[in-house]
Amino acid sequence: MVFTRMARTMEPLAKKIFKGVLVAELMGVFGAYFLFSKMNTSQDFRKAMSKKFPFILEVYYKSVEQSGMYGIREQDQETWCNSKN
Repeated sequence: MVFTRMARTMEPLAKKIFKGVLVAELMGVFGAYFLFSKMNTSQDFRKAMSKKFPFILEVYYKSVEQSGMYGIREQDQETWCNSKN
C-alpha cells in the first residue's frame, strides 16, 4: 500500500525529469548544429573561434576533414597570415 502511493507520487517527478533531460538534449543538438553551420559558412566566425575556443575549432576541422573536405584549415591559416602583413 505504501509502495503504490510512493510510486504514484514519483510518476510526476519522473516525467518532469524526463522532460527536462529531453529539452536539454534537444537544445544541445540544435546548438551544435547552429555552431557547425556558422563555422561552415563564415571564415570570420572561425577566426573568432580560434581566439576564444581553439579546441572547438579543432573539432570542426577534424570533422570536416573526416568527411573528405580538405583544405579549409590551410585556407584559413593562409588568409589569416596574409591579413597580418
